[in-house]
Amino acid sequence: YHIMATISQAFQLMDEMNNNVKQVSDLVECLQQKVKSGEISTEHGLDFLEIKYQMLVDYLINLTFVALCKCSGSTIENDPSIDRLIEIRTVLEKTKPVDFKLRYQIDKLVKAAVTGDSQSHDPLSYKARPENLTSNGRVSSDSEIESDTEKRNKIQPNASYVPPKIAAVPYHLEKEEKTKTAIQRARSRMITSSMLEDLKEEYLDNPVEMSAGSKAQQMFSRAQKERENYEEAYLTRLPMTKVDKHRQRQLTTLGTLGDELTDFVNINKLRSGSEKKAKAGMKRRKSQSKKHSKKRKRVTL
Repeated sequence: YHIMATISQAFQLMDEMNNNVKQVSDLVECLQQKVKSGEISTEHGLDFLEIKYQMLVDYLINLTFVALCKCSGSTIENDPSIDRLIEIRTVLEKTKPVDFKLRYQIDKLVKAAVTGDSQSHDPLSYKARPENLTSNGRVSSDSEIESDTEKRNKIQPNASYVPPKIAAVPYHLEKEEKTKTAIQRARSRMITSSMLEDLKEEYLDNPVEMSAGSKAQQMFSRAQKERENYEEAYLTRLPMTKVDKHRQRQLTTLGTLGDELTDFVNINKLRSGSEKKAKAGMKRRKSQSKKHSKKRKRVTL
């Protein structure tokens, strides 16, 4: 029963092969007639495709010969067609990356040959063209661009290069922007200050860690512990940087109290118009002191 099933399948395959062979032969004959009549030109083609098609034809010829040997019952051991099939199959597998790279170009040429379109909307047509870039550093009108191109066409190729004239323009920051940046810096300093952190711990519902000293001292002691652990683990002595020395100095004397109790400049910056009033008051005091000094000089004279 198994042999009969395989025989029926073999006959079905043979019928399909005969139909496919007829279709292929008709198509090849039609192409041959078009080539002979001049409807299809094969002069300026891709060499890669020509070699690939020749190898495919050679592969099919050897494959049909092997199938004929199997059907006739002859042996195919040590047959040169087997080695040729292996060689062609290896070459076709190795040329797949090249075929993938040329696929876009091949599809583009085939579409242009079939539809007759020049591919005006091709993405590769939008590539960068450095020759269209202007050498001057300013935006010019259309008439100026045309005149510049005419002048460049008249210039000889051996002429010396003239660099473009670019003048440096200073950036004048407005007073309002300066005040805004100063206020933002002052707010950031006040938010990250140790005094505000202490107020948060006192009035918020967050859990509080019992410790002696301010936040700055806690952070410094934590950094010192990490430093000591690293030195003990790797048996090395880390050098003291300028930043570490500056922090250590700030934690002594007035630094332990915090800058908030000794410096009120940041608070004045947060108030609108307070800085201007303070400057105006300082100017008035200076002018009054100068007037008093002049009067004293006159009285003494």
